[in-house]
Amino acid sequence: MGCPGGRRKKHASKKGSTHLAKQVKGKRRTKDHDQIHDDLKVEAAQELLNQQTDYDKTGEAQHYCLTCARYFQDEKTLKAHFRTKLHKRRLKALQTAPYSQAEAEAAAGMGSYHPPAKVDVQTQPLKTDTQRIDD
Repeated sequence: MGCPGGRRKKHASKKGSTHLAKQVKGKRRTKDHDQIHDDLKVEAAQELLNQQTDYDKTGEAQHYCLTCARYFQDEKTLKAHFRTKLHKRRLKALQTAPYSQAEAEAAAGMGSYHPPAKVDVQTQPLKTDTQRIDD
């Protein structure tokens, strides 16, 4: 016989499945916005865009999107990625300056608060585009 009102008891097998959700959440974690702002600085950006060949990474680490922190198989796929909603949303999110300790103190009442400044973030040029400009 079932429970009154059609309610069921929780099964023991479903009880311990929460630890799997935590593992999957951390598996696909991307870089935070402040880490990407650090990568957008000239020295770090040049280093990431001109990486040595690494056969363990997608596309041998030759096609990298700075704003999304992702590797792509070839230049065609990278170019298609630049037109996606995911990339455009990331560009829009990166337009605000990263959160700083001075801003946290001002919000807590230890100074005058100034809203975060806007940062001009654009899609990186492709390697073939820069080669055409140099020629």
